[in-house]
Amino acid sequence: MVDEKDKDDDTAGSHGADKTAGASSSTSGSAGPTDFSDFMIHDPEKFAANIAKVVEQAGKVASAYLRPRENGMDTHTVDYVNHMVRTFGKVTHYWSSDPVRAMEAQTRLWGRCLDLWGASSRKMLGEDEEDVAFAGKDDLRFNDPEWQSNPFFSFVRQLYLIASQWANEMVSEAETIDDHTRLKALFYVNQIINAFSPSNYVLTNPELLRETLENDGENLIRGMQMLAEDIQAGGGNLLIRQTDISVFGLGENIAITPGKVVAQNDICQLIQYEPNTDTVLKTPLLILSSWINKYYILDLNERKSFIKWCVEQGHTVFAVSWVNPDESLKHKTFADYMQDGVINSIETIRQITGEDRVNTVGYCVGGTLLSAAAAYLAAKNLDWINSITLFAAQVDFTEAGDLKIFIDEEQLTELEKVMNAQGYLDGMSMGNVFNMLRPNDLIWPYFVNNYMRGLEPFPFDLLFWNQDSTRMTAACHSYYLRKCYLENALATGTMILDGLQLQLSAIRSPIYCLAMKEDHIAPARSVFKGCKLFGGPVDFRLGGSGHIAGVVNPPERRKYQFWRGGPAEGALGDWLERAQETQGSWWPDWHRWIITKETSCVDARPVGSEQYSPLEDAPGSYVKQTY
Repeated sequence: MVDEKDKDDDTAGSHGADKTAGASSSTSGSAGPTDFSDFMIHDPEKFAANIAKVVEQAGKVASAYLRPRENGMDTHTVDYVNHMVRTFGKVTHYWSSDPVRAMEAQTRLWGRCLDLWGASSRKMLGEDEEDVAFAGKDDLRFNDPEWQSNPFFSFVRQLYLIASQWANEMVSEAETIDDHTRLKALFYVNQIINAFSPSNYVLTNPELLRETLENDGENLIRGMQMLAEDIQAGGGNLLIRQTDISVFGLGENIAITPGKVVAQNDICQLIQYEPNTDTVLKTPLLILSSWINKYYILDLNERKSFIKWCVEQGHTVFAVSWVNPDESLKHKTFADYMQDGVINSIETIRQITGEDRVNTVGYCVGGTLLSAAAAYLAAKNLDWINSITLFAAQVDFTEAGDLKIFIDEEQLTELEKVMNAQGYLDGMSMGNVFNMLRPNDLIWPYFVNNYMRGLEPFPFDLLFWNQDSTRMTAACHSYYLRKCYLENALATGTMILDGLQLQLSAIRSPIYCLAMKEDHIAPARSVFKGCKLFGGPVDFRLGGSGHIAGVVNPPERRKYQFWRGGPAEGALGDWLERAQETQGSWWPDWHRWIITKETSCVDARPVGSEQYSPLEDAPGSYVKQTY
């Protein structure tokens, strides 16, 4: 669940942050006439031998890719391609159904190509010619000087940009398709456009070509070896390595805040962290992360651990670590996650600490679940929640952003068929969805650097977490997608869990709601809209950056900013105009807010109790489950 705004300065030095090989600092090209010696084979015999090895490795790549398909194990890819073809069919029908319209579309494309051909021909004859197609100012794929100075690469670049713009226009201007189909078609078009970018391949990228010739093709041998390994690791699908995972160990240099597992069930483990202050706030704190990835995003390391920071501020901190389910848990529902995950954890904390009420934090889907649980407790007149904090969490999904592309009856039915067959949605599938939302940040830079340049990715803790995804039970994930994204049942008051109809307006606990300005997973406008549904006071904050980096933003780093402007009233733009901007982390602001809800302190509590003896050290065994 990482987006392009989540890549902060920790990626400095990592080639994964280069966007593509075109963003390299290579200086072998220049803005002047092309030096064709850069594109000469230095050792023809060695180069030929290495290319033969590349072909041999390519055979292993093909074998790894085809094996599950020959065995009939990969039906999901077929469903995905069929859905894409059907979506494109609706766009194609609009343009082909009218001969005049079809001719206009073709003329538009060929006219631009002819303009490019003429300009390129004159440029090759030494005349000064302006480009006829331009990349966006934030597009770093074509930064190498050869993309401008070399007539061949300049032509390839502009031809690609012309075709890309034309394809997007064909979708955007198709008048008879509905908005949802248009969004899907634009998504699929851009997946294809990004895949065919000339910056991704050796023969059409000047930097890659120089590098390959300088290394006599040895970079391609390394790249093909890694490609075969990553396809095998993905069970026949490409699992792109985004970081060097070998340097990270859970409980060693990741998720290292001291604590103990004090309770567990089929759904989760409950971790209590050891205090390091003499006194603590009387009201304990429960943290609930999303079960789509593992909980330790809030406990990455000593420098970037929200959990550790909360312990240092004098909170008695508990956190839920969700199970990585297999097929035996396929029937575990959203209600099970609420009961056994949220409500059972709150009840356990009440028994361990002797306190009647708990401060709660919910991140992303964990915040959605926490909101549902709070509404459920309100319906039962159980006053167990002292305060609610929501990080990048949606309760109203009418403006849920890019992920809605994948949510309609047809796609859900196909997904449910896959999930019901195996009992879960594997984490790699969900990870691929998030990566495809930002392919030029999370797919193609790694494709180029790993498999074309043959470079191992650098270690980066956030990307290690991003690749450490979990499975989702079929019943729970289906319910979540249908009731939240498709039906918006929590917002409309039609969600029923364990026989109770949930009303967010019944929640009276004070709420601190944080949205992130550049978040495409839980868009700020969506989070802002949901704030208006609660029955109690809501303090809204808008943080800088994206879904992860804006949340995992310790004060010591002095990064980004946040805005505070009181309740979520009116439109988000109006709220932002009257809001006050503060540089740095929002963490201290949240702490000041939460201590106003409970100012009493008690002696630091030991971990566990007579009834709840510690079971194992944090981070526990559930977080280490892999398949």
